[in-house]
Amino acid sequence: MTMNESWGYQHADDDWKSTKTIVRNLIECANGGGNYLLNIGPKADGSIPEESVRILSEVGPWMARNGETIYTSEACDDRGADYVNFTRKGNTLYAHIYFWPGDYIAFSGLMTKVKSARLLATGQPVQFEQSPFRVKITGLPKDPPDHPVTTFAIECESEPRRDTDYVRINRPREGVGI
Repeated sequence: MTMNESWGYQHADDDWKSTKTIVRNLIECANGGGNYLLNIGPKADGSIPEESVRILSEVGPWMARNGETIYTSEACDDRGADYVNFTRKGNTLYAHIYFWPGDYIAFSGLMTKVKSARLLATGQPVQFEQSPFRVKITGLPKDPPDHPVTTFAIECESEPRRDTDYVRINRPREGVGI
């Protein structure tokens, strides 16, 4: 993957990927058990473009706080959604939140009982509710506690498994009729 649109340095190429996009790509690769090869096209004099340095200077600290969710993760059969993706290690499910909702976040179909949940960057425990159809993490701060992606570590009783089809098929629908 390139940091912009060119494999080598191209002065006119200023279509840089955001830090969030680079981190999202990294999470997606880790989710599938893969590796992320990121190309940095140096200038003719061998120097690294300033925009590459800026992006990597934001990715590096995020990795320092969240690296366990990437470096030691195992393949995760969950593909996530537009606002969240998952990695896991053993019985720990890592929920990577791309768009911070404030107050609470919910995701459906976790078939495994949750024992505890915490914000990974701070270690702060978070409150949660679990039903047969969703997990709802509540009492969150208005602003995201980590940048560019906030991660929750969710400890489960056994290896976490999500089944959103179960929710689609079995969740009662109010007001739905023929």
